[in-house]
Amino acid sequence: MRLLILQLLIVFLLISSPSKTQINRSIPSGKPRLIVQIVVSQMRFDYLSRYWDKFGDNGFKRLVNDGTYCRNARYNYLLTQPYPGLATISTGANPSVHGIISDKWFSRYSRQEIHAVADEKVNTVGGSFFNGKYSAKNLITSTFGDELRLSNSYSKVISISLDAGSAILLAGHSANGIFWFDTEKGLWVSSNYFTENLPAWVDTFNMKGFAKLYTEREWKALQPIENYEEADTASVKSEEKKKTLLKKLKGMVDGVIGKPKPKTKYQVLLENPYGNLLTKDLAIAAIAGENLGVDEHPDLLCVTFSANRIIGGKFGPHSIEMEDTYLRLDKEMEHFLNYIDATVGLQNCLVVLTSDQGVASTPDYLEKSKIPSGYFDPKKAMILLGSYLNALYGQGNWITGYHDKQIYLNRKLIEDSNLNLADFQQKVADFMLEFSGVSNSTTAHNLQNGNFANGIMVKFQNSYNQRRSGDVIINLEPGWVERNGKVTSANSPYNYDSHVPLIFYGWKAKRKSVLTPVYINDIAPTLSILLGITWPNGATGSPIKEMLE
Repeated sequence: MRLLILQLLIVFLLISSPSKTQINRSIPSGKPRLIVQIVVSQMRFDYLSRYWDKFGDNGFKRLVNDGTYCRNARYNYLLTQPYPGLATISTGANPSVHGIISDKWFSRYSRQEIHAVADEKVNTVGGSFFNGKYSAKNLITSTFGDELRLSNSYSKVISISLDAGSAILLAGHSANGIFWFDTEKGLWVSSNYFTENLPAWVDTFNMKGFAKLYTEREWKALQPIENYEEADTASVKSEEKKKTLLKKLKGMVDGVIGKPKPKTKYQVLLENPYGNLLTKDLAIAAIAGENLGVDEHPDLLCVTFSANRIIGGKFGPHSIEMEDTYLRLDKEMEHFLNYIDATVGLQNCLVVLTSDQGVASTPDYLEKSKIPSGYFDPKKAMILLGSYLNALYGQGNWITGYHDKQIYLNRKLIEDSNLNLADFQQKVADFMLEFSGVSNSTTAHNLQNGNFANGIMVKFQNSYNQRRSGDVIINLEPGWVERNGKVTSANSPYNYDSHVPLIFYGWKAKRKSVLTPVYINDIAPTLSILLGITWPNGATGSPIKEMLE
């Protein structure tokens, strides 16, 4: 009888006691086994509240409700473009330090335009000749991913985006794998700066033909068109604009937003929600293919949803297309988080979600509410500036380039003409203030010799790099955007461009709302502190104390 009782007791204990696996899944590890850095390109802070009622419960809402939500997170520099934003996230530094001052800039030495990640010396791995010639050579500082690799050779760093610059700048120089989309062949590729051969799991993914499948899909609205915010014509007072909007809605009555392109036109995936779906699919394949988060050595997976950037520039932030894109991305986010939970366990994974920039409302949209706005035409401005300088100093090619609110002057001609460079720069800066929509202008001389403690000039200085920036930099008034072939853009220090979401979710992230001001260059130092590794070597941000409490 005693033996029987003892046997029954042992069986009861075995049944009622959780397994070692169950214990491991319920208790967070000492360090996160996997950090997933998600960047939703051009995601304004207000998108979360604007679309909140239409989101499901387990996508963006799960991150906000159960994570540490920094509601007052901003970029602290002037030229809020995608590539400077991504580099700021990964390096913990501002453009003045990490060197990615804009998506493109002008080289005074080669007298050519420089793309932030272009590199003619590298070769494509796995795709067409030209679509892989990219590297991280122009990124001056190390990144969080670089420091993670230096601290632990067993840790893996993988980065994925349709756009090469987004994938590269969010990861850095020494990642195990950085992959982007080849729009010519419809394949995920890399360059020999990062790897000599594509991993087997990437080759396998390419052979499945998802890119071809998604390219041939019609972009149909998830909800009836009249349910979308921009479908409401009540606020449109102009009869002409109302007719235009109603015509657009009539064309969408069958729910089709975008017709499929010919089968070989993979470019379409850069500007519709199916590009985000393809990106998420590869991110899931990366977790499985690289065995990310399976051991005590922390891994980093960087995922940038870059299609939103093109959609926003093409249709604007208050469009049916933009709203539908986020409703679809919410579903993809839910699937992605569920997969992470089922494989790695969310208690072992720290998810960090933010954006590389916001975006301005279109001037046409602001006109509905009589809010001042407009388009600044840089081409016309440079013609007038050239005429002014010719009248002032004589005939000459005084301007060598204009790139994203930066004016590059012909310094050799100025020197040969025995003119003072600082005085010449100031003349140009003063003239630019005469244009409608220009709010501020300053010179390289002022930024090099000044030390600004507050105000707009701090943001100028944080964007300025002595070797790469222009001689004169301008800033437009709120609501004004450059005329560049898109309906709108993001490239200012104002809230709509600089204020973005920042959410920490998963491993030891508490449910809280943080209203303390936070800058985006604080992310890398925070992650470095959490892992106990060296900060990126140019980091100027500070750890977010609410994540360390």
